[in-house]
Amino acid sequence: MFIIKEKEHFSENVVRMVVEAPPIARSRKPGHFVIVRAGEGGERIPLTIADADPAAGTITLVIQQIGVSTAKICALEPGDSLTDVVGPLGKATHIEKVGTVVCCGGGVGVAPLLPIIKAMKQAGNKVITVLAARTKELIILEEQVAPWSDEVIIMTDDGSYGNKGLVTEGVESVIKREKVDLVVTIGPAVMMKFVSLLTEKYGVPTMCSLNTIMVDGTGMCGACRVTVDGKTKFVCIDGPEFDAHKVNFDEMIMRLRAYN
Repeated sequence: MFIIKEKEHFSENVVRMVVEAPPIARSRKPGHFVIVRAGEGGERIPLTIADADPAAGTITLVIQQIGVSTAKICALEPGDSLTDVVGPLGKATHIEKVGTVVCCGGGVGVAPLLPIIKAMKQAGNKVITVLAARTKELIILEEQVAPWSDEVIIMTDDGSYGNKGLVTEGVESVIKREKVDLVVTIGPAVMMKFVSLLTEKYGVPTMCSLNTIMVDGTGMCGACRVTVDGKTKFVCIDGPEFDAHKVNFDEMIMRLRAYN
């Protein structure tokens, strides 16, 4: 039984849930994800583990309602249960002390970014976090990333909070003022593409976490395949993190539109 212990609405369509899953809570690392189902015969939904409490045996998930299955999950309340929670899946993030790390997240991409921010800071890095969204209401987890960040920069498209502009402008402002040793970017595919193009121009190593269409999560179905450095990779078992400068984002974006 994967009982929902807590539920919080970040916005109208984004929900944070704390779910009871002791084995996963004990073994998960930054970068890992789970696949969940709500109801027998339900669609398999991949979700990154935003946080975990091994002592309490819980994991934290952030779900954006975008279709029937995610709406079903978001409608659950504390005391209800998810039918399946499988994981931890994927490869854990490679964490080491490199110097100054800029972590930039767009929308719900901040959820998988949070454990990476924590781990990078704990490894002794200077961490500058850039959070971006269309409006103030869509900025999430600001309070959670702040204690693990040396600086938090907020970017909103409409200027309703923080600085007006795109995530790339926030990242570039940091690169222009000081040496950046690594950029980590997680969010919509088009956002990661343009962050990658920016950092490639400045010669800054960049890691991205991909959010492709996924079905089984074990490398068997091939739905999550992407081209990285000219070779086919499977996000569920080879990723979800890759060298952003080697990812064919145009192909990935085209495949993400397959079910539009």
